[in-house]
Order: sequence, then C-alpha cells, then structure tokens
Amino acid sequence: QVQLVESGGGLVQAGGSLRLSCVVSGSIFRLSAMAWYRQAPGKQREWVAIIRSGGSANYADSVKGRLTISRDNAKNTVFLQMTSLKPEDTAVYYCNKAPYELGLYSWGQGTQVTVSS
Repeated sequence: QVQLVESGGGLVQAGGSLRLSCVVSGSIFRLSAMAWYRQAPGKQREWVAIIRSGGSANYADSVKGRLTISRDNAKNTVFLQMTSLKPEDTAVYYCNKAPYELGLYSWGQGTQVTVSS
C-alpha cells in the first residue's frame, strides 16, 4: 500500500521561506507525475505545482515565481521550495500524483503552513 508522508511545514512571517518534503513509499514513484496540493480553511483542495517524471514542471498562477517543485527519484521524495510567502499561502499542503494521472493515492496527513502578516 502506498503511503505519502509530508513534512516541513510551520509558522513563518510574510516574505519568509519553507521547504516541504514528501516521501512516497510502496510505489514505482519515478514513473508518475507528482504534484503538491493545498487546502485552505473553507476552500477546496487545489493543485499548486506539478512535476513530470522527466523533471519539467507547471505551476498555478498564484504561486508562479515563488514556489519551486523538485523530485529525487532515487529517494522517492518530492520537494516544494516556498519563498516570498504570503498570508494567502496559509493552508495544509499535500502531495499526490498529478491531477491528470489515473489512480491517485490515498491522501497523507499533510503539513500545515501558516504565514503571518
């Protein structure tokens, strides 16, 4: 059974940085496009960054230029480098397959990111 374990969240002031990690176990990780998603209170979960198996990436307009997704296939890990954080980035962040991939994994517990103004 595939497990997703996200970490690296925390409380940071506006303008600050965080680096999130997601370890994927029990899957042929390197074959899948992966994504980071976030869910703010009272809002639907949305994707913010996608990385394909070859390393090319796409970003939601709201985070372009501030968030960078990367992956280490040897370690089955996806990263999200977050810079110039804004209060509106406050949310629980999750990783999973990209939204267009078949058979998303069961969601992990996520990691809370809180940005104070």
